[in-house]
Amino acid sequence: MSDLLELQDIHLNYKTESTAVEVIRGVSLKINSNESVAIVGKSGSGKTSLIMLIAGLECPNSGKIIFEGEDISQYSEDRLADIRKRKIGIVFQSFYLIPNYTALENVSLVLEINKVADAKKKSMELLEQLGLKDRINHFPSQLSGGEQQRVAIARSIVLNPKLILADEPSGNLDSENSKLIMSLLFKYCKQNGSSLVLVTHDQMLAKECDRIIEIKDGKII
Repeated sequence: MSDLLELQDIHLNYKTESTAVEVIRGVSLKINSNESVAIVGKSGSGKTSLIMLIAGLECPNSGKIIFEGEDISQYSEDRLADIRKRKIGIVFQSFYLIPNYTALENVSLVLEINKVADAKKKSMELLEQLGLKDRINHFPSQLSGGEQQRVAIARSIVLNPKLILADEPSGNLDSENSKLIMSLLFKYCKQNGSSLVLVTHDQMLAKECDRIIEIKDGKII
């Protein structure tokens, strides 16, 4: 398998009025194409900060982030946004759906912004694959938590990203919906050759991934 993503000696500091807090301390790792990797660790260990760095939502103070052979660590906001738009799907614990858009509109908006033809048709097909055929015209407030997360997943994968970043995607769901959501994510990645980086507190869920990376105090242990 080839490298999709590589982090080289990454450091990230958050500055306060009196000092700088180092939240990521010299992290180096590789993510292969078509690989699933779980990132585990206690709250405050740096898991979410690492996801933010990989997504280009934070810039490291030092080190390199290599994505598809290019160092993106010092890219402009616009260039990073373009990479996220085309190649990275992000699934958060909170759903972040647009409340006055239907399930179908929440997903098709991504395609419409990117000027993809047949946006509504493609979005409808994906939502049907995720078991939401009868819910496509419902608003988020009319959907259960599990259904909302499936819409959020559809939105994140509708452009067929190379990399999916999932930060506690089932954290707000009951065990039944959690299993369903993660089964859908794993199935999608295997079928489409996408890589998955999953932040989770659930050790059983982490074991479903190809590899487990543990973080403590901003370092891989």
